[in-house]
Amino acid sequence: MMTRAPYRSPRGPAAVAALLALAAVGCSEAAEVVDDAKDGARKAARQRSVFSLDVGDCYNPNGKAEGEAYLVEVVPCEEAHQGEVVGEFAVEGGPKHPGDEKIVGIADERCAAEAQRYAPDTWALPAGVGLSHYTPTRESWATGDRAVSCTYTVEKGTFKGSLNTAKSFEPDQLTFLKGSNAVYETLWAHQPVTDDVEGALKDYKAQAEAVAAALGTHVEGLGGIDGTEVGKLRATLTQAAGQWEKAANAPDADAFYLAYDQAFTLIDPGKTVAARKELGLATTVPAEDAEVWAS
Repeated sequence: MMTRAPYRSPRGPAAVAALLALAAVGCSEAAEVVDDAKDGARKAARQRSVFSLDVGDCYNPNGKAEGEAYLVEVVPCEEAHQGEVVGEFAVEGGPKHPGDEKIVGIADERCAAEAQRYAPDTWALPAGVGLSHYTPTRESWATGDRAVSCTYTVEKGTFKGSLNTAKSFEPDQLTFLKGSNAVYETLWAHQPVTDDVEGALKDYKAQAEAVAAALGTHVEGLGGIDGTEVGKLRATLTQAAGQWEKAANAPDADAFYLAYDQAFTLIDPGKTVAARKELGLATTVPAEDAEVWAS
């Protein structure tokens, strides 16, 4: 566990030197120096170890967002910031570090679920916000560190306000979001690493089987929600589930392609906009998703 560095008040010779320096510059320049000093002092006072981050903390990374980190600047969520902790959990394991790849895989899966509970409607997130996490290093694992902090962060720019919206949704909205999120998470979680469909047909068929199952669950949930547009979407997704099942059971690559093309088109996020509007949810398709289905 990292400990905070003790804070020392800027008194004594250092303070005298600062005052002498201010006397040598003009009033406007002196004001800038004072403001810069205040900003620096405020930022220093807000430094916290990444080991002490809590769910709901808004923060600014020190330096690059990727790579090893030890300290971050924790700020009020009303101020502009680059990240927010949306969940946390402990990785199980013995004294031997399980390897970065395994820990990252666990974090990718678990953090997606944590983020959904914290901010269920991903369409309502600020532009550029994406899911990331802080995970134990080999060195910190040896000291007993098992904590993973799940965060929403932006690579460029900042955002204001907390992303914690879980308590603002009605039951029907949450049912819709849970099912919808699961479909797209399943799609990308099972995406084969190669574009060679024929060479990795088994993996693509496994993806299709998983998506069909997620769609089945989503369709079942939509059955309990009233609404004309929700009913239309349910019919579309029922058809989609059938095509994904065909792709999963395709005897060869040609049959897979025929089913997959229709299956993928039928789950275009744009097809959910009308139902989302009917339920009072965000209706702007995230740019990344819109780009994928446009191509």
